[in-house]
Amino acid sequence: MEVKIAMGKDSKSKESGGKGKGKQAAGGSDDNTAKGKGKGGKAADGLGTCTYVKARHILCEKQGKINEAYKKLQDGWLSNGDKVPPAEFAKIAAEYSECPSGKKGGDLGWFPRGKMAGPFQEVAFNTPVGVTSAPFKSTHGYHIILSEGRKN
Repeated sequence: MEVKIAMGKDSKSKESGGKGKGKQAAGGSDDNTAKGKGKGGKAADGLGTCTYVKARHILCEKQGKINEAYKKLQDGWLSNGDKVPPAEFAKIAAEYSECPSGKKGGDLGWFPRGKMAGPFQEVAFNTPVGVTSAPFKSTHGYHIILSEGRKN
């Protein structure tokens, strides 16, 4: 079962501000430009430019519940600077998520740009692979996304 997410404009990611990790913006090798399909002008990090994203998510109606799930992710991994393993994210999704995907560990599979509406799409397509988003609000409730892949 696919869930189409429609959201308001109130959930810009804090990481997208002017300040951030300089290493991401710094020029590295351009290995992946040689493999490209003639689409110039794309960001070197690929964020926001891919056509498909693979993600897991946790959806909760109440902010308190999503914050409780996020605290578990922080206590286990995020506060140490570690990435949350997908299997561990899946366990927390199964425990906390109110979306039918929760039974599958929050797995939404691959979805194209335009499938999910508003900020859900924005967060999903701008979260680097392996990174867990901060909680954000939509018209469906509160979400946390784990980005698992991106492709064109």
